[in-house]
Amino acid sequence: MKKTSTRLADGRELIYYDLRDDTVRDAVDKRPLERTVTTSEVRRDPLLGDSVAIASHRQGRIYHPPANECPLCPSEGDRLSEIPDSSYDAVVFENRFPSLAGDSGRCEVVCFTSDHNASFADLTDEQARLVLDAWTDRTAELSHLPSVEQVFCFENRGAEIGVTLGHPHGQIYAYPFTTPRTALMLRSLAAHKDATGGENLFDAVLASELAGERVVLETEHWVAFVPYAAHWPYEVHLYPRHRVPDLLGLDEDARSEFPKVYLELLRRFDRIFGEGEPPTPYIAAWHQAPFGTLEEFEGVQREDFALHLELFTIRRTTGKLKFLAGSESGMNVFINDVPPERAAERLREVASS
Repeated sequence: MKKTSTRLADGRELIYYDLRDDTVRDAVDKRPLERTVTTSEVRRDPLLGDSVAIASHRQGRIYHPPANECPLCPSEGDRLSEIPDSSYDAVVFENRFPSLAGDSGRCEVVCFTSDHNASFADLTDEQARLVLDAWTDRTAELSHLPSVEQVFCFENRGAEIGVTLGHPHGQIYAYPFTTPRTALMLRSLAAHKDATGGENLFDAVLASELAGERVVLETEHWVAFVPYAAHWPYEVHLYPRHRVPDLLGLDEDARSEFPKVYLELLRRFDRIFGEGEPPTPYIAAWHQAPFGTLEEFEGVQREDFALHLELFTIRRTTGKLKFLAGSESGMNVFINDVPPERAAERLREVASS
């Protein structure tokens, strides 16, 4: 992998990640852009104890542009985009309309491929590995920023999810705090460790799932399963067999095997609802240990956390979506229409031959 960092016309950082070491990246952003002005502010809810990013400048972000005006495609002739070069393998750049900025963190866009009509599932093993290396590199770099406590790499896919740009891409949020979902995991981790005299909860969950009926696929270095209490109709958790706290902890064997495992999962997701159906909308989310202090979670160290990816769709059956209505949105109590055991069975049924 070759990494080349440059600046866009408004001062934002852009980084090319190339498969070839001899690739030259010297294209200049010719757009007449002014410096980006953001109004991002993080406010803490005194009752719930969580945080909300207030970012009114995002109202002006690009919304469903036609393909020939996609800002994530390479620049070509007079059509200038966020990527100055005429081609790329993978690229990461600071979001022009970030939810978090400055002392409130940082937001980046990750473009998986220059092919506008592709999806992550269409990538080759080599391309998928390049994206994994980019996620890992950005996690390492962002963790050194003084305002960053947790790094979250994710992909939203599909208009049903709320995606406003059709080009295959994901995002990275670098939060100035430990997110509420991670804090819940850490509290459960601490409680279990105390109650069992030191047993790791993530290890116990993985062992239980391996012994059960919800495993979707397993390889030498990775295990994918539908969790016992899945929140979503089709939800898969992907764990490395050897527990590590973040992407940086993965060894070369796990990294090399990841593309085949992950691409197979994504392709199965596209086959869940049968041929002729539109691509399955999904969210793919990497859960990594925070880089800040864990003092409030008594007895828990960063190494106790288990890196894992959660992949889920909001489609519950053909032509029907799972909406977060009263119980889910009002009380955070999920109601799942698809038994996890049946979801796992279906995801095994659609394995590629």
